[in-house]
Order: sequence, then C-alpha cells, then structure tokens
Amino acid sequence: MVEFIGLIIPIIITVYLAIDAPKHNRNPWLWGILGLIFGPIVLGIYFIVTGRKVAGWIILVICILLIILSIVLFSFAAYLIFNGM
Repeated sequence: MVEFIGLIIPIIITVYLAIDAPKHNRNPWLWGILGLIFGPIVLGIYFIVTGRKVAGWIILVICILLIILSIVLFSFAAYLIFNGM
C-alpha cells in the first residue's frame, strides 16, 4: 500500500502541473516532468512562482523538514546498527 501511495502522489502532482501550467503561461511539459521527478518540492516552487506564495512556502518548508528528519533518523539508525545498542 505504501508503494502505491509513493507512486500515485507524484502522478497526481504531474497531472495538476501539466493542466495548470498553461493558465499561467508556463511550459506544461517542463513542469510536468519536474513534478514527476521531484514531486511536492516542485509543487511548492510552482506555487511560489505563480503567485500563491503562502501555500508554496508551506509545502516547501514541510518537504524540507521531512527530508531533514528522514536523514537524521537514518543516521541514528545506522549509528545504532554499527555501534550496537
């Protein structure tokens, strides 16, 4: 189930960006491909670029915090594995 969610979210973001980009005179192919590869980070940047700054910054900050949290947790787990509990 988790794999399905991890696959469906970037596809939904890609479709949204490809449909919404022409409304703001942006290239739908570029934003669609970026959305498929980078997901929510590109969505936040897109919102900032198109004038929806509050939503864009909220999404971007949450994504960055989640990335930092996952790096810290992975590092802590690796420390525990290699140095014993």
